[in-house]
Amino acid sequence: MIMNQTPSASSDQPLTMAAVYSCRECGTNLNLDGNHLFPPHFIFDAGNKGTLSFSSVDATKFRFEKEDKIRPFFETIDYWGIQRKRTKIKCNSCGRLVGYIYDDGPPLTDSPGQLHFGPSQVIPRAPRYRFKIKALQIKSQT
Repeated sequence: MIMNQTPSASSDQPLTMAAVYSCRECGTNLNLDGNHLFPPHFIFDAGNKGTLSFSSVDATKFRFEKEDKIRPFFETIDYWGIQRKRTKIKCNSCGRLVGYIYDDGPPLTDSPGQLHFGPSQVIPRAPRYRFKIKALQIKSQT
């Protein structure tokens, strides 16, 4: 489950963030690479408030649990629905929920989308690993 796609960044915003990301509960290093961190101004359908988003992760550090709920959900004005399908990301050491995988990353094709209205859920999209900031312990590397 390791993706090789790196998010693109504008020339004024450096993409690398020299930091160590650990689980707040047990202190285990989650081996998240700052080179795969999306810039803070990058907009996603499911929002990004209070989270850090990565394009890939080291799958050996996490447990993944599929979630398929049939009940209304509202993430943002453009991202809502009746059935929510996403994957929970849990720390492999202690089992704490640290985030979710959403399929609202960059489009995997250059298609103009359904009826040429741009990318939609019909076009396959790259997964986005969205971590809750409050579930992480972030230390700067110097």
